[in-house]
Amino acid sequence: MILLAVFLAVGARAEGRVVEAEKPPNIVIVFTDDQGWGDLSCYGSKDIPTPNIDRLADEGMRFTNFYVSQPVCSASRSSLLTGCYANRVGIHGALVPSTKFGLDPDEHTIAEVVKPLGYATACYGKWHLGHREPFLPTRQGFDEYSGIPYSNDMWPGHPESPKAWPRLPWFGNDGPVEFVDDLDDQQVITQRLTDHAVDFVHRNAEQPFLLYVPHSMPHVPLGVGPRFRQSSEYGPYADVIKEIDWSVGEIVTALTEEGILDETIFIFASDNGPWLNYGDHAGTTGGLREGKGTTFEGGVRVPFIVRYPAVVPAGSTCDTPCMTIDVLPTIVELTGGEAPTREIDGRSILPQFKGVVDAPDPHEALFFWYRKQELQAMRMGRWKMHFPHGYRSLEGRPGGNNGRPTKYTYGIPIELSLFDLDADPNETTDLAASHPDVVARMQSLANEARAELGDSLTRVTGAEVRVPRRVD
Repeated sequence: MILLAVFLAVGARAEGRVVEAEKPPNIVIVFTDDQGWGDLSCYGSKDIPTPNIDRLADEGMRFTNFYVSQPVCSASRSSLLTGCYANRVGIHGALVPSTKFGLDPDEHTIAEVVKPLGYATACYGKWHLGHREPFLPTRQGFDEYSGIPYSNDMWPGHPESPKAWPRLPWFGNDGPVEFVDDLDDQQVITQRLTDHAVDFVHRNAEQPFLLYVPHSMPHVPLGVGPRFRQSSEYGPYADVIKEIDWSVGEIVTALTEEGILDETIFIFASDNGPWLNYGDHAGTTGGLREGKGTTFEGGVRVPFIVRYPAVVPAGSTCDTPCMTIDVLPTIVELTGGEAPTREIDGRSILPQFKGVVDAPDPHEALFFWYRKQELQAMRMGRWKMHFPHGYRSLEGRPGGNNGRPTKYTYGIPIELSLFDLDADPNETTDLAASHPDVVARMQSLANEARAELGDSLTRVTGAEVRVPRRVD
């Protein structure tokens, strides 16, 4: 539609008439850090009011089976931005201050999808895809950047660090401009990112834009501004979520003031499940099993909300299993943008956005790698299968308090297991023995995925894994 409008406008000018070409939709993506599937009132939270995010759901679509590719920061973000499983682009785990590689500049990000269409682009928040010069957001299609380059706990004050982290830098477009040295500095991060986002909307309201806001919260250490400190009955974590909800509301207000809210695709999601061993400084999975750092549902199923009245029915839900890898190809289809020339794994979920009844699933199966190319689990329709691996768990113990974590038990074994997520979303009852046909089909698909993208658990080297660039 957009490309057709441009063609008609060019033809009209050739005939001496002036016709306004259709403006492509603006795009806003708010991506939170370690926020649980059950932390929003529109996803069932009874403890944390989130009226602004709830409004997006009321006026748009709420996905109930939406996933990240891996339950950890850097890998998850690489999939959102490139439409690829993280190990395809050579990213795994969480990059640290000593890491010398990052998202390869030859990969095609969502910003580079829309830049050729004349979009202004900005990233404000936690990047975590490489802090060396070649990997900065402004080298990956974003015109502007302000925020922290990796997680906010990667600093000298982290209680779990096995070594002393360097000072946590705050980056501008081209690198560090100041430092986040104490909890007072952490308290203003959400406010600063929101101010940048609102200013960007007002400065670019006359042209199409992509605004990516990857909040550093509610990752520990929790930081919340004075307006929201002790504002809830449920402690500092709820205060942080309330401030994030306020931030969403501020961006919506700016779009409304400019008269472009309904011309904007607004997406809200989280990068993985909650860091459960932090207890009262962590979120909730809404009853799903385990959390961040595992491929159980509590680690990889996340909230995902989209509002765009031109396409998305108000007050709708989507139960189709989808993943962050699907965001980029959907943006390609919605904008007419430049599709990546390299192979990607995502598929457009525009039919799901439209609420098309009986729209085919975009994937026969979704796969969940973790650590260094361990294919730990997969989902096919209603079925979730775990392959033999070791995972971490609190084993029913309570998490920590006041920012001090409880120790996990590591290396807990799980054998080949099959769960019916329609009947058993908490993954409690193994049905592998009674459904050998399902197991066989999923094993066959898994073998294809291993051949393509690798699996260290079965010692398979993937033929299509791309090695990221490194710097000295």
